[in-house]
Amino acid sequence: MCLAIPMQITEIEEGGMARVSAMGAEREIALDLTPQAQVGDYVLVHAGFAIEVVDEQYAAETLDLIQTMSDLVDDPLFNSEAMAR
Repeated sequence: MCLAIPMQITEIEEGGMARVSAMGAEREIALDLTPQAQVGDYVLVHAGFAIEVVDEQYAAETLDLIQTMSDLVDDPLFNSEAMAR
């Protein structure tokens, strides 16, 4: 299964690289597949590459969904021990 995370470009560096952030995490990624991306844009990040520029609403909705899934991990109703019973 592949998962791409929306992240916001905070800085564009030399050599087609960029700094991005989301949910408190920062990464350095390659912009080879999205050379049109600019500082402030949201991009889908997969395996260290920005694979698509997305709008802010899509990014926010996706990040909210990821956060909800993360919150479920801590919910006793959904954790693996409870489901094994």
